[in-house]
Amino acid sequence: MTIYQNLIDGEWVGSEASKNINPSDINDVVGMYAQGGAEDAKAAIAAAKAAFPAWSRSGILERHAILRKTSDEILARKDELGALLAREEGKILPEATSEVIRAAQIFDFFAGEALRLTGELVPSARPNIGVEITREPLGVIGIITPWNFPIAIPAWKIAPALCYGNTVVFKPADLVPGCGWAIVDILHRAGLPKGVLNLVMGRGSVVGQAMLDSPDLAGITFTGSTGTGKRVALASIEHNRKFQLEMGGKNPMIVLDDADLNVAVEAAANSGFFSTGQRCTASSRLIVTEGIHDKFVAALTEKLKTLNVDNAMKAGSHIGPVVDDKQLKQDTDYIEIGKNEGAKLAFGGELVKRDTPGFYLQPTLFTEATNQMRISREEIFGPVASVIRVKNYEEALATANDTPFGLSAGIATTSLKHATHFKRNSEAGMVMVNLPTAGVDFHVPFGGRKASSFGPREQGKYAAEFFTVVKTAYTLA
Repeated sequence: MTIYQNLIDGEWVGSEASKNINPSDINDVVGMYAQGGAEDAKAAIAAAKAAFPAWSRSGILERHAILRKTSDEILARKDELGALLAREEGKILPEATSEVIRAAQIFDFFAGEALRLTGELVPSARPNIGVEITREPLGVIGIITPWNFPIAIPAWKIAPALCYGNTVVFKPADLVPGCGWAIVDILHRAGLPKGVLNLVMGRGSVVGQAMLDSPDLAGITFTGSTGTGKRVALASIEHNRKFQLEMGGKNPMIVLDDADLNVAVEAAANSGFFSTGQRCTASSRLIVTEGIHDKFVAALTEKLKTLNVDNAMKAGSHIGPVVDDKQLKQDTDYIEIGKNEGAKLAFGGELVKRDTPGFYLQPTLFTEATNQMRISREEIFGPVASVIRVKNYEEALATANDTPFGLSAGIATTSLKHATHFKRNSEAGMVMVNLPTAGVDFHVPFGGRKASSFGPREQGKYAAEFFTVVKTAYTLA
């Protein structure tokens, strides 16, 4: 079987490899992907450092052309890449293909941004002096991405890094190297000079640690667990490097008495259970006021009964498998924790057998939960949600904000007053009204507050805040 190698200084290298397993069918090997080590990471960083002076001064048309060509190829291969994503991560094929299209849109957007680089000319407070304010590339960027969005998240980090003239060392999640490898291969063939983009696949404890230990990385952008994010922060402070963190969430979805029941149920089902609940923006806390509580629980339970858990590649599947056995154990452990805490298991919670051996779990709904339970405070990262009953909007808002996280939040209501108040007073970085909490456009900022995020926002024009540094220059006329 072909080994998909690491890309270091423009060359494909690496012989040791590990299997990329399909969680929908553990007998299906997606491919063999290289396992890099600390020395590979060091070589990649050295290559990126050597390539930085030339690339940082490259022309905007060159960057535009490479990013646009990448976007075009990703879009042209959306069905192929969507199938790869579905096989290696377990996301159902329609969701996987949509994620591939989003990656293409991200590269297209930043191809345009390469042509829109601007600065400012302002008068000085002193006579006969001009002031020029510009943005310059940060330097060598370390990119560490998670397994749940294996093509979109690498795209929204790599595209702006290259757009603004940085060089990159990229480590995709060890569980899903295929999509990351495909993006790097496309960019490499699109004409990137050697050393500008380097791929080192391998274990986070080895490759990721070597990146954290390097004094030559000017910045690290990381998406993953809160615990690892703290390690990234501490290591970055040691080297006085810029860092950007996107971490956990325990996102609330409020349902008020005046909500359209169908809208509320669809938003909650999508938020909590689609993509197998493996989204940092998933709503795992459903905060429901008394007047609609019973009707909402009954309707959501009926909705969950219609959702088919099956092979991600199979037509008619609504929810694919959990990504691997470790995540499945975490999900089932939390289901037992919820039972022991006194929450009522209203639906699901059972393992499912299908035609192919995989990590299948029913969508799971708890009722009679409180906001103090572990299942209401800790990120499960699976198809598990809890309903918390509250008296009114004021209690709902207080409950929604009572969390160490602050990524995304939603409300289902027909009240303009409550919708407006919630948008202003929700302690989250992204707020949705009558919409799922998951799903942000590619051209707008993504990020949260509190323990969910640190540093400048990702995506859209706000990406420049992380990937560039501001220079102020004075000229005597």
